[in-house]
Amino acid sequence: MSRTLPMHRLNRRQALQAAGAAWLGGTALGARGQAAGAAPLDNVKIITGFTPGGTSDAICRRVAVKLAPGYGKSVVVENRSGAGGQIAIQSVKGMAPDGSTILQTPMSMLGIYPHIYKKLPYDPVADLTPVSQGAVFDFGFAVGPAVPATVKTIADFLAWCKANPAGANFGSPAAGSTPHFIGVLAGRTAGVELRHVPYRGTQPAILDMIGGQIPAVSGPVGEFTQHVAVGKIRLLATSGAQRSKFAPTVPTFTEQGLKDMAFNEWFGFYLPAKAAPDVVQRANAALRAALADKETVEGLEVMGLESRSSTPAELAAMLKADNERWGPLIKSIGFTADS
Repeated sequence: MSRTLPMHRLNRRQALQAAGAAWLGGTALGARGQAAGAAPLDNVKIITGFTPGGTSDAICRRVAVKLAPGYGKSVVVENRSGAGGQIAIQSVKGMAPDGSTILQTPMSMLGIYPHIYKKLPYDPVADLTPVSQGAVFDFGFAVGPAVPATVKTIADFLAWCKANPAGANFGSPAAGSTPHFIGVLAGRTAGVELRHVPYRGTQPAILDMIGGQIPAVSGPVGEFTQHVAVGKIRLLATSGAQRSKFAPTVPTFTEQGLKDMAFNEWFGFYLPAKAAPDVVQRANAALRAALADKETVEGLEVMGLESRSSTPAELAAMLKADNERWGPLIKSIGFTADS
């Protein structure tokens, strides 16, 4: 039975398609496209919607170091956490599109949120100008000291949750994020309703897990590795199509029999809407150079991130593809942030 989508959903889908086509048919920008001899901007800020210490913050700080002094005389990172990353994106809307304000955000806030919120404080296409992809990463599902040491696999954890329904919950960096849905989908494979506890970033959730206040956390693999290394938590599964090179001994969800549970995500860099082509070109060139720098690549690997840049056209196309994948999946889950 067919169902007519609400007009705001159609508008967002059409906008995503139009934006992707416009960028794909228009300006494909390379790292060599930066205007020669352009004077650096006085003050540049990179805005992230998540707290210091996490993966989003890490990539911003690694990139900021490389953008100064060539792109900006001063480049700082602003952590505007809250509302699952929405506050940061909304804050960019009214800022000048002159290249001095750069937003860095995971895909979820742009490709998933339009399907779970009836009304967002921003439009993922109309309010932003795509510049470059920043990194890709897999997710992991970990447990802490509140879960017995005998729990070593996802199946073990779900069985434990069935036997201990009061403990059948998990944290994630934001409601409506990819890690949130990974936890929900994992529970459904065993008929277990895992209650979701949203946090402002993955690290606060992990600290609560280490403290025994929450049994499990779903989040980027790189957020867990330092804690796994010292034995504070146990990583039960990763979300990629293949095992993560950052946790090669940990089997994937699909290896453990959870079908259709292969997910990864990317970070992207954006400017405010209506940024001029030359401004986008310059920012793209600077970001691509920063992301290709050996120190950046190695620094991001420490956090479980694979540095990866793109043209604006490629970034727009990636968002369009993710938007189209997640729409039907979220409808099947039945989650809405407004309920």
